[in-house]
Amino acid sequence: MEATPAISATPPPRPRAATRRFPRRATARGLTPWAVLTALTLTATGCVTVHGEREIIPAATKAEADRALGDFLTAYNKADRANDPALDEDRVTGALGAIDQAGLRARRSIDPDGDPNRSPLELTDRRFTVPKMAGWPKFFLADTDSNRDQDTDKSKDTRWVLAFTRGGPDAGWKAAYLTVMSPGQIPEFRTDGDGLASAVPVRDKELAVPPAELSERYATYLDKGGPDFAPGPHTTDWREERRRGATRPGLSRQYIDQPLGDGAYAPLGLRTEDGGALVFFATRHYEKQTAAKGRDLRLEPPVRALMRGAVKQSVTLERTSNQAVRVPVRGASGGGVLVLSRIQGLTGAKGD
Repeated sequence: MEATPAISATPPPRPRAATRRFPRRATARGLTPWAVLTALTLTATGCVTVHGEREIIPAATKAEADRALGDFLTAYNKADRANDPALDEDRVTGALGAIDQAGLRARRSIDPDGDPNRSPLELTDRRFTVPKMAGWPKFFLADTDSNRDQDTDKSKDTRWVLAFTRGGPDAGWKAAYLTVMSPGQIPEFRTDGDGLASAVPVRDKELAVPPAELSERYATYLDKGGPDFAPGPHTTDWREERRRGATRPGLSRQYIDQPLGDGAYAPLGLRTEDGGALVFFATRHYEKQTAAKGRDLRLEPPVRALMRGAVKQSVTLERTSNQAVRVPVRGASGGGVLVLSRIQGLTGAKGD
């Protein structure tokens, strides 16, 4: 993954450069909400089933969520040590999958033998937020403490928040989004009497910006500005940084931002206590670098590893980014959508 401005606050060592991937009651009758998932369909034998495509049920049991996180972590560390994308490709998807797999391909090209002594990622103090929902895909959040920060320094303490999705009853859980936030940035979620959260419809009109529109509006904002997003490092500051870097002696830069909102890149949102939402969404960003006549472009090894075509005078870098944002209710005062965290990674390069 790439360095700042990709990650807000203090980024963990891992998710910062393209050469290194990235960067949890019982009812009155004694039946926990998680036990609902174990019921079977009504048949001649008298068994009962809850259909996840029709009934409003917990997206996962806590045990299932913890197992999914553990499976992801095991695969992630194996792939990380071996620089082998095949070792965790069935545990990641969406924006996180694109960043993870491209980063591993680049590292494998540079160091095909990997590093068996690489320190493994650890995710402890696991907290799960599980929504009650019908239909597919289903998702849940894992809020964890990683060994990539500095817990002794509270100003540098961070939490890894992952969104896991599952496309159907026979599909496995995959990590689709990863953001790194300070503990104070993680909001309180609205929950029912059983501790279950509420998933936000992608076209929810109660929010200032419906989740389905966030990706396109963010891409438009980065190009033209506007009132949709609050000032901050991933909005006003990033636009200003790109403006300053557009033209430098011997090198010009052009930017194109594109929305990503379908399929594995669909936004995921949970209702917060204040009526707003925490939403995860993805975007794609292109940066074309063109060297002046007689100047050479300086290409880092990860860029060369993912390069298509021959570099003559320009190179176009493709990056995939995932954002975690606080979306206020429609009509709320105090500014627009607040981007809490953003992680991006180089996912392609093309020479011209």
